[in-house]
Amino acid sequence: MHETVGQILITTILSGNFVLAMFLGMCPFLGVTHSVSVAFPLGLATTFVILMASLCAYLLNLVLIPMHMEFLQLICYITVIAAAVQLVEMFVKKQSPVLFRQLGIYLPLITTNCAVLGVALFQTARNYDFVQSLTFATGGGIGFTLALVLLASVRERVKLANVPSVMMGTALTLMLAGTLSLAFMGFAGLGGGE
Repeated sequence: MHETVGQILITTILSGNFVLAMFLGMCPFLGVTHSVSVAFPLGLATTFVILMASLCAYLLNLVLIPMHMEFLQLICYITVIAAAVQLVEMFVKKQSPVLFRQLGIYLPLITTNCAVLGVALFQTARNYDFVQSLTFATGGGIGFTLALVLLASVRERVKLANVPSVMMGTALTLMLAGTLSLAFMGFAGLGGGE
């Protein structure tokens, strides 16, 4: 079955969300979501890297597959992702030193974010064309950002609530993340994709 661009976008944002459905990119999801003011910029930075990785993966496949050099795909993807993260890191450090300090280790860790590599690998495995690949990457980035912002919003709200001390910290964060994941599973079937 050939998926339309709309189906790919909706599925990737909601029911196929990399964080809440596939559990990729959990480190920044759990680590950076203390406030929306930090979660949203990290989501945007990750979205940019996802788009660059997707675009470059598509172009690399145009060269590597005809030359029967598919064994180089993974190392090429990782190199492209690392370069894109360096660009983002330099940009954020120059434009907003405060945000750069707030993001801390999570900004360079975009390089090892499995959601970013997952986009390149999934689009290759699904044989997406150029438009489908960019749509998949855009949906993946939007979905990633949405997951970060939603958890950050809920965590900010919970700080104002009277929560028993036994549940504070990691236990509460994991319960909130699980609840969000269950909510996103309710979108299963929407968009007609996987």
